[in-house]
Amino acid sequence: MSDVASIRVPLCIAASHPCLSGHFPGQPVVPGVVILDAVQQAIEVKAGALPPLRLPQVKFVQPLLPGESAEIVADSTAPGRWRFRVVRGDNLLASGEMVVT
Repeated sequence: MSDVASIRVPLCIAASHPCLSGHFPGQPVVPGVVILDAVQQAIEVKAGALPPLRLPQVKFVQPLLPGESAEIVADSTAPGRWRFRVVRGDNLLASGEMVVT
């Protein structure tokens, strides 16, 4: 595992994603766990496979809708520690921190 100073990765969850069938019928919203998984995958593409993580702080500010384009922005703040934001243009959707346990 190596730390990477900054990561910017596009994010778009297709309307056909299996997580959306029950979340929520008629008004689908991408579940937070799917967003967090995408953040982890984005970090792993740049930094390599990660051991178990903890999430000392996560905030979901606005929903991500199926098919909507967003961007994952993550910065390494120390070895094994990343602060992240998920943004749609100038709008913050989610933010938090991932830390290797």
